[in-house]
Amino acid sequence: MKTLKRKFSLVLAVMMMLAMVPLVTSCTAGGGAGGLIELTIYSQLANFAGVQSGWAGQVFEEKFGVKINIINEMDGTFATRMATGNLGDIVIFGSDGNQYQQAVAQGMLLDWEQDNLLQEHGAYIYENMPFALQKNRDMEIANDTIYGFGFDVAGSAEDHQTHIYYPYLRWDLYQQLGKPAINTLEDFIPVLRDMKALEPVNELGQQTWGVSSFPDWDGDMVMMVKATAALYGWEEFGIGLYHVVTQEFEDALKPGGQYLRMLKFYNTLHQMGLFDPDSMTQTFDDAATKYRNGTSFWNIFTFVAEGYNMPENLEAGRMLACVPAADQTNLAEGLNVYGGTRVWSIGSRTVYPELAMQIINWLCTPEGVLTYNYGPQGVTWDYDEEGNTYLTEVGLLSQDDNRTVIVFNGVEQAYQDGQFQHNNTTWTLDAVNPDSASGETFNWRFWDSTILNREVAPIEQSWRDWAGGVTTADDFLRNEGKVAVSIGTPFTLGRREAELEMTWEQVKGVVTSGSWRAIYAGSDQEFDSIVADMIAEANAYGYARCVEWILERAEARREAENIILNN
Repeated sequence: MKTLKRKFSLVLAVMMMLAMVPLVTSCTAGGGAGGLIELTIYSQLANFAGVQSGWAGQVFEEKFGVKINIINEMDGTFATRMATGNLGDIVIFGSDGNQYQQAVAQGMLLDWEQDNLLQEHGAYIYENMPFALQKNRDMEIANDTIYGFGFDVAGSAEDHQTHIYYPYLRWDLYQQLGKPAINTLEDFIPVLRDMKALEPVNELGQQTWGVSSFPDWDGDMVMMVKATAALYGWEEFGIGLYHVVTQEFEDALKPGGQYLRMLKFYNTLHQMGLFDPDSMTQTFDDAATKYRNGTSFWNIFTFVAEGYNMPENLEAGRMLACVPAADQTNLAEGLNVYGGTRVWSIGSRTVYPELAMQIINWLCTPEGVLTYNYGPQGVTWDYDEEGNTYLTEVGLLSQDDNRTVIVFNGVEQAYQDGQFQHNNTTWTLDAVNPDSASGETFNWRFWDSTILNREVAPIEQSWRDWAGGVTTADDFLRNEGKVAVSIGTPFTLGRREAELEMTWEQVKGVVTSGSWRAIYAGSDQEFDSIVADMIAEANAYGYARCVEWILERAEARREAENIILNN
């Protein structure tokens, strides 16, 4: 650490002399309050900005002597931080595409093999994630250098991850309606209309909606719209969608295409008074709270919908459950030894590279994975006498309801107040935990301790009986043949040249803003007019050039997939 502190002093002196680039690194040689070192995590995936607090903050403090400051992604954040010359200490990218590759090209990210940093301070990563590291090294922009690795790494390429997309529907209200047939996506609309008639307000007296959404995660397209296509095996791919089985690419603005179909689905809900009017302006947390309070009846994100299935709701006979349309084939991410697209990296201007690497490395260990997902060991989870993982009573309650109060280091706190806020994973939950005696995965829903010991409420049992006696929605979808697996490969989207990037940003803005306007159209005629204007404006900015580029990348993805399929 002495060498690093001297290095920091030199950098600080030079910067003060030049007085040209603002010092934004949060690490200080003397540490922060209470002698803690302050580290910045810039995460493009975070839904939170500020100091990591609660039990996770205490864990970072005890294990590493740090206070973590999280910076999330807002309009212009990436460009601003690039301009300052400092992205942060730990840097988490939403994809390994353009912005990540810009950062590499401009020297904003640290070489992980410099001074044996990875081998000495990231030993667990180095020894256990060879394919994920090699994927990063093999990227054209990397020039045979490792700058990080992708999220959700798997130890084996067999099977697929648990689903994060499938249609959750208010099961209790669906039963009251007599479980009408739902043959395709649009058939959910009259069901949601009838549910609202059954329950116009929730238990708190708040108005109910069919769907609530949010704009926080919008990128090249509107998140809720593009993600709904996942119910039919389509995955976001640039400004368009890629079918993970047929390997077909479809641009977002294709007349009669999937994106515009999903867009019309939400507009129809709006016209019928079933789409939460706050959706365009509220945050992810706002929408998640509404689902937790029973304000909305249908959602495609498992991690949002499960927030409603708290013990008190289950005991009262209320539940959101997987009810797919007859023609669906839900997207599931294949287990990927190469890791996904969301990248862990370290800023080149960090003063404490060893410490940043040690933190990422710990998050890759079984202890780190379990702590990130379930809370402090010995409080919310632990190993039993046979060496298998279990959730404690309070840990189980915390997974059902993150407002559950836990006690850590003598401090009472809501579990949600201490959850890690950087919002990126290392190993997929469906990877095998090497510290588990029986080879269980990290996913608590499939532990023997969960399956054998957890009480099943009558409302949940009624869904299981309807679904053929399964215990999980994943089993139900698998048994019904409703799974479309995205094959894990070392493919990366690649970097766009500066001229194309300017065009891309203009087109992206047209697509996202136009999509939201179309959702809120008051009639079919107005919807068609807004979509036509959106297409014309996108074409005027150079949409065809964007599609041409992404079609080339789609062909490269097919080739990478076919290599895996043919071996």
